[in-house]
Amino acid sequence: MSKTNDFNAIVTGRHSVRSYDPTVKISKEEMTEILNKAMTAPSSTNMQPWRFLVIDSEEGKAKLAPLAKFNQTQVNTSSAMIALFGDLRNYDNLEEIYGTAVELGLMPQEVKDRQVAALSNHFANIDPQVNKDTVLIDGGLVAMQLMLVARAYGYDTCPIGGYEKDQIAEAFGLDKERYVPVMLISIGKAADAGYESYRLPADKVAEWK
Repeated sequence: MSKTNDFNAIVTGRHSVRSYDPTVKISKEEMTEILNKAMTAPSSTNMQPWRFLVIDSEEGKAKLAPLAKFNQTQVNTSSAMIALFGDLRNYDNLEEIYGTAVELGLMPQEVKDRQVAALSNHFANIDPQVNKDTVLIDGGLVAMQLMLVARAYGYDTCPIGGYEKDQIAEAFGLDKERYVPVMLISIGKAADAGYESYRLPADKVAEWK
């Protein structure tokens, strides 16, 4: 695909695309690049709670199809359907994330020790709803970044919220008590350009005080 570093073209050229060229398949290597760049998105306390299920096989799509009844075109024609989840036990990676930061020279040891102690206490007492809300916000951040990175790689996407969220984790062997569905994202080479839509102007939705 044709890549671009033109940020204006990436942002203004992104549209929700529902029909893709089914002959175009994104390799695991390229998808990994896209995910790694998407995951430079920010997250609360850098816990990176996002988890991705890349569904690109015929078997995987067949399993997904009845769970996304109103999005069959995306399922059938996309290179992949990415099921994005939020990990409610993301803090299990606390030591690895902060410890690796020290190893890479990104954080002093004393800062890491102080942060890990404070965060361990925080997560031990966090309200479950606050934890879920935070994970969903972080999921939205990485989802948007993923769609923009996909555009930079010459692909198009469509965020999907209408699917069987109460069934998808178990359908793919995930613990539904731990992994909260955020959204599905179809990705592939657009078969058509999609369509532009109207956006309210800033002076309609923003205030200065």
